[in-house]
Amino acid sequence: MSEEIYKKLAQAVIDGEVDDVRELSNQALVMGLDPLTCINEGLTKGIQRVGELFSSGEYFLPELIIGADVMKAGLEILEPAMLADQKREVVGKVVLGTVQGDLHEIGKTLVGTMLTANGFQVIDIGVDKTSADFISAIKESDAAIVGASALLTTTMLQQKDLVKAIEEAGLREKVKIMVGGAPVTASYAEEIGADGYAEDAISAVDIAFRLIDAPA
Repeated sequence: MSEEIYKKLAQAVIDGEVDDVRELSNQALVMGLDPLTCINEGLTKGIQRVGELFSSGEYFLPELIIGADVMKAGLEILEPAMLADQKREVVGKVVLGTVQGDLHEIGKTLVGTMLTANGFQVIDIGVDKTSADFISAIKESDAAIVGASALLTTTMLQQKDLVKAIEEAGLREKVKIMVGGAPVTASYAEEIGADGYAEDAISAVDIAFRLIDAPA
């Protein structure tokens, strides 16, 4: 019966059925199923399949966004039910934000959801954030990666400023820098001294694993 619940949770994420995932998550808790296993074997497998479908061109951005939202709805029910000693193993900590002057959030949020689904602890500091905001979050969280998003050509330069500010703060050897956003390119990321460039939420996960030298 538990395997059936896991499969249904995964399918609900794949199909974008938020009501189903909430009902199944609550049902799993009533049945006494381990919420951690429900997350790993149900929700995570579902969002990973959504990612595969997006990468292959069968799903598009709306389906990816819906899948992420559905997974979040399940996590909101299952995560609080986990006992303190049952916390998910954290692969690494990532500070995520959109740079100063930029209010775009969808791409960043999707990256955060996909990283969370793959075991990263994400500290999302929001949008329109200064280099000082990023640095403060890095220090506070002891993060290994910082991800900076820019959706405008006018705000791309803030990513360059962030790399410089991290260097000046003496954190460059400690933290890897990942950048992304519509106008950003791999060559620009290399030019400004970033460690990685993610074209979309799926590739961001692969880049993050590579940056911390962990198996995906």
